[in-house]
Amino acid sequence: MAYSTSVSIWAFILSFYFGVSKCYFAIPLKIYTGRYNVSSDVDFTQRVVLTSDGNGLSLASDPTGTVNFLDMIHNLQGDSGRGYYIEMSIGTPGQKVNILVDTGSSNFAVAAAPHPFITHYFNTALSSTYQSVGRTVAVRYTQGNWEGELGVDRVSIPKGLNGTIIINIAAILSSDGFFLPGVNWQGILGLAYPMLARPDSSVEPFFNSLVQQLGIPDIFSLQMCGAGLSASSTADPAGGSLIMGGAEPTLYRGSVWYTPIVEEWYYQVEVLKLEVGDQNLDLDCREYNMDKAIVDSGTTLLRLPVNVFNAVVEAITRSSLIQDFSSGFWDGSKLACWMKGETPVDVFPQAVHLPKGHEHQPVLPYHHPASAVHPANHRCGRHTGLLPFWIVFVS
Repeated sequence: MAYSTSVSIWAFILSFYFGVSKCYFAIPLKIYTGRYNVSSDVDFTQRVVLTSDGNGLSLASDPTGTVNFLDMIHNLQGDSGRGYYIEMSIGTPGQKVNILVDTGSSNFAVAAAPHPFITHYFNTALSSTYQSVGRTVAVRYTQGNWEGELGVDRVSIPKGLNGTIIINIAAILSSDGFFLPGVNWQGILGLAYPMLARPDSSVEPFFNSLVQQLGIPDIFSLQMCGAGLSASSTADPAGGSLIMGGAEPTLYRGSVWYTPIVEEWYYQVEVLKLEVGDQNLDLDCREYNMDKAIVDSGTTLLRLPVNVFNAVVEAITRSSLIQDFSSGFWDGSKLACWMKGETPVDVFPQAVHLPKGHEHQPVLPYHHPASAVHPANHRCGRHTGLLPFWIVFVS
């Protein structure tokens, strides 16, 4: 989620940056429909400290010299409509809650009072290790807001790194439009830079605390399964992976691509060009970056400045595949549905062009182009296919 101070933003399903050089590469917005073969006979535990993959990305290890990234695979649940969340244990004794993974904010916040749209919450009175710091905090996002108090407590992640850390927690006491019907998460994990933290940047974000206390490299990677992949079964829900300390090499193919961060607050990047099908929108790059272009895992919408949106609509409507789209589709009042396998994804945004960065700079992610379009009978699977790109965040 992005804070509401922004009006026109790009919200991909994750984030990066660039600036001076106009050498660029394209991020194709497509689904890889094949399989990645992972042999059960291979030990994928990373037994090296900062071993380069040849493209500047380090595979991390914990302080003992070993970490098994496979333990973190599929530690996210959710879908492209309501967000992706990870299970955490907060307090002593531990209280389990689901936390939305959000690269568009920097506070770790969890419901600390009942709400009609959530099934449970973190009860600070039942934790012997919770300490209030006596400060109030209020955060307003593009959609929704909350208010609460700041405190500190112990947090662990069952499907994450071994160990418990002490982190800053915003205990949400009231909210408006933040918790929504049908969501299965009770809080938000802000993974952006300290500059976005509220009430000010002195509130250390969760991942910064994780790096400092567990000694892992300042790298995390996100894989989120979007619309268009088939689930293997109803018992095997869609989701993804949050890998803390590096990237799991069995879950991606090809080289890692990098693009610079324009400014360290959001994961702000520079977009140079947008293609719809085989059509280049041919807009000035300033149009794409008005007022900023960010990668935001807290939303699954591709948000565009008005001029860019109008150009995308014009390009799509020129396609003969969708001449029957009603005007209500474009203003969000009506859905467009197709049978499974018939969705005309080729006429939606196909590639985002970003500046080419250096090896030590953050890599840029993947976003499925039609997550706001709802084809009939579509589900997102974890075993029948994986996205061709990961989002990797490097300090």
